[in-house]
Amino acid sequence: MHTIDTDACIRSMTIMASGDLDDLTEVVHPQAVNREAKDEPPACRGQGPAAFAATARWLRAAFADLSFEVHDTVAGGDLIAVHCTMSGRHVGPFVAYDEHGEVAQAVPPTGRTFAITQTHWFRIADGQVAEHWANRDDLGMATQLGWVPPTPAFLWRMARAKRHARRTATR
Repeated sequence: MHTIDTDACIRSMTIMASGDLDDLTEVVHPQAVNREAKDEPPACRGQGPAAFAATARWLRAAFADLSFEVHDTVAGGDLIAVHCTMSGRHVGPFVAYDEHGEVAQAVPPTGRTFAITQTHWFRIADGQVAEHWANRDDLGMATQLGWVPPTPAFLWRMARAKRHARRTATR
């Protein structure tokens, strides 16, 4: 395993958070798959840099000041694990999708910040990211952002955000 492979993983994360999305072509394999895209918009469920860029746009629409602080990396064979803290500020609706690509849930922006630990797993092919999946602290993020426990007023805001997201998705 070469250092450049670890660098490609970390660079892909940096680009996803705040970089020029066109640069993903340098670090993401044309047939790369994001295993986390099952809860994301349909455009994220494809392959290659375009699908990864769609995921980045989806995240950036919900979270400003998005960043990853890398703590550790481990490489073995064609796999690389990156332990990090993802942080940001919730500024737009966070919309989750079902297996059919329909809006499943929408959480209105709270303006709050979060910082949660994650582990991202990458499979490397030809020096580029070919596969990605992650373990995240979603409950920690939801708690920090005030999504749980939900108040009656916040549940009402969620219902409005979901209705708006469904209307927007059908246009």
